[in-house]
Amino acid sequence: MSAILEAKGLDAFYGSTHVLKGVDFSVEAGGITTILGANGAGKTTILRAISRMVRTNGQIAFAGRRIDGFSTERVARSGIAHVPDGRGTLSALTVEENLRIGAYTKRDRAGKGLDRVYAYFPRLKERKQQQAGTLSGGEQQMLAIGRALMLHPTLLLLDEPSFGLAPLVIREIFAIMKAINEEDKVSILLVEQNVGLALKVAARAYLLETGAIVMSGTSREFQENTAIQHSYLGIS
Repeated sequence: MSAILEAKGLDAFYGSTHVLKGVDFSVEAGGITTILGANGAGKTTILRAISRMVRTNGQIAFAGRRIDGFSTERVARSGIAHVPDGRGTLSALTVEENLRIGAYTKRDRAGKGLDRVYAYFPRLKERKQQQAGTLSGGEQQMLAIGRALMLHPTLLLLDEPSFGLAPLVIREIFAIMKAINEEDKVSILLVEQNVGLALKVAARAYLLETGAIVMSGTSREFQENTAIQHSYLGIS
């Protein structure tokens, strides 16, 4: 399968701090790829580097075109939607107002986008006039993903979608994420602390340690490699 996203020799910096160090990785078109690693390894920085939210060196190509010189808005317009950690909900606005803001680069398709989001997240439709800040944590995560879908992306960047959620809600969100991938053919790059769940939904995985890739392969290879699980992923 061909890659929809490729990074080569990717460095990333926060001020003078060198966080990513010559990282190479790719995301298969139509697939789910996960990036694993301990807290502070640089996983979130990879997503921010793709979205041009941090200073970088190296190459990033999306759909065969270099995007490492793009602005954040231009990256979004090109078909990459980023769901950050913390969800980014505009708490004073209603659910539907949050979703419509998500379609800022696709205003002519906002109505169609709403129908699509509500089909995946009927709970959001039930609460569309509710102030977003009053939603539960799980509903706010659904809203964050829904807002990203309003861009009609080809690639979805998900940063810790399970963080702080109850197991039942996590299973629901990951089932919807899988449906988005399979039914709408949206490729997904997933950063996730829940290693078992990430390897269950993803086809390929990368292991990041202190800003460098130390292993890549299929999810099955990761699941079968007990040394990697014990040494890097904290699985006993």
